[in-house]
Formats: sequence, C-alpha cells, structure tokens
Amino acid sequence: MIENLLNNSDIQIMLVGAMVGIASSAVGTFLVLRGNSMLSDAISHSIVFGIVIVWMLTQQQSGSLQLFGAAITGLLTVVLTEALASTKRVKQDAAIGLVFPALFSIGVLLLNIYAHDVHIDTHTILLGEIGFVWLDTVSIGGWNVPQALVTMSIMTTLNYGFIFVFYKELKLSTFDPALAKAFGFMPSVLFYALLMLTSATAVAAFDAVGAVLFIAFAIVPASVAYLLTDRLWMMFMIGALVSIFSSISGFYLAVHLNVSIGGMMAVMTGACLLLAFLAGPRYGLATQMIKRHRGRHAPYESPH
Repeated sequence: MIENLLNNSDIQIMLVGAMVGIASSAVGTFLVLRGNSMLSDAISHSIVFGIVIVWMLTQQQSGSLQLFGAAITGLLTVVLTEALASTKRVKQDAAIGLVFPALFSIGVLLLNIYAHDVHIDTHTILLGEIGFVWLDTVSIGGWNVPQALVTMSIMTTLNYGFIFVFYKELKLSTFDPALAKAFGFMPSVLFYALLMLTSATAVAAFDAVGAVLFIAFAIVPASVAYLLTDRLWMMFMIGALVSIFSSISGFYLAVHLNVSIGGMMAVMTGACLLLAFLAGPRYGLATQMIKRHRGRHAPYESPH
C-alpha cells in the first residue's frame, strides 16, 4: 500500500508541494509578524546571484554549497538593505526595491552569459516545474523518492527544529525586540539565522516551485493564519494545513484546466487568503460588517 503511494507520481507531486508550503510558511510566519514579508521576495530573487556565483566557482548545481551560497546572499541582501535605509535617504521598502533587483539582474546576466548551456535556466529559477519532480529520484529503503521531497523534508526538519529550540527567544524577539535584547536573547542574531533558513528553503524549493512561486508558499499561508488566530503555535498549524490543502486542490485543478501545477497551487493559497479576509471568524470583512450591523440595531437601554 505504502509502496504504491510512493510510486504514484501524482502523490509525489502533491507531497512535494505540501512540504514546500510547510517548510516555507514556518519561516514566513515570523516575517509576516515582523512586517518583513517583502524580504522573502527580495531573498528569493537575489539568491539567484548566489546560486550562479557558487556554480561558477564549483560547477555544482545543487547540494550544500548551493544552500550555503544562497544563505550568504540572503544575508547580503538584508545587510545592503539596512545599510541603505540607515542613510535616512531612502525608506526600508525603497531600499529593498533597490537591492534585490540589482542582485537579481546581475545573477540573470551571469546566468545567460556563462551558464546558457548548463541545466540552470531562468525559467527553472523563476517558476520551477513541480510536475517533473518524480523524474529525479533517490533510493531510500528500496523506494524511489523524489529528490525534491527529500530536500524539502530536510528543510522542514531544520526550520521547525530551529523554531522548537529557540521558540521562546523567537517569540519575544518578534513581539518585543527591546525586551528580548534586555534579556540577552540577541534578537538581531536570531533574525539573521531566520533569514539564512529562509534563503536555504528558497534554494531547496527552486526545482519544485522556483523563486517567484516560493513567495506565495512562504507568505500567503502565514498571512491566512494571521487573520484566523492570535496564537503563534496555531499559526504554524494553520499555515501547514493551508499548504496541504492548496497543494492537493491546486494539483487537481491544474490537471483539470491543463495549466501550471505550481502556479495553481499558489493560486489556491491566494483563494484561502481571500476566504480568510472575507469570512474569518474574528477579522473577516463579512464578520466585521455583521458585528457593526448588530451593534447599530441592538436595543437601546436608557441609563437609570
């Protein structure tokens, strides 16, 4: 039974999509809470520069060196962004908009000049192709498991392991950085470690969903959770459930409509966000309208 499931290409594709969402939304939750959601966009684009540089130096298209190069480039993006913002001449969002297009364009330029005949192309980096993950497999216990599933499982373990070990410190650093610093929790170090994991997750997800669609998996499930609960641990659970639902529903809709599988999975995360925005039990637009309507029509009681 398990062997039949693991050998089913459809199941493999949905599992990879779910693991990309679960791993990405784990780190994305803290970016959403900190108001740094656009950093995921900046990192996912700028690490193309790191990937190309590592390939030029080592000729390796994947592996630990690529993850390390991506993590360093992600940190470089943040350092350059903060350096620009600290000049007070540009705001934080403008600094992000200056840094990541520069690094991304240099990466794409190097890609087209030096790697045009290698299996590193702009289409794969931007969009990925989750529909083909079942073709690249590794043997584990006699079963052929997609390489992307193994990689994303490792990243999921690393991300949640980091969150589990530093949960208290991350929580305090996210909601009250000044107090966290007073307690000696080093919020800046934790934030940079989180960004390194974000960069590594983005690279691990490249073969499946690419740089652009990674943003949807990293930010949208976390944003859905943010609209539905005020508890941090519940945000992780909701983000994971949204990722699983979006992967399954997105796959079947993509097959039915004959469109991009990864793209439709990302669209379904957006559908979940729209539903949460409209009908969330506490902050939903419809819920707020109903509450205001009831407040206006509530019976008036005169003071005694």
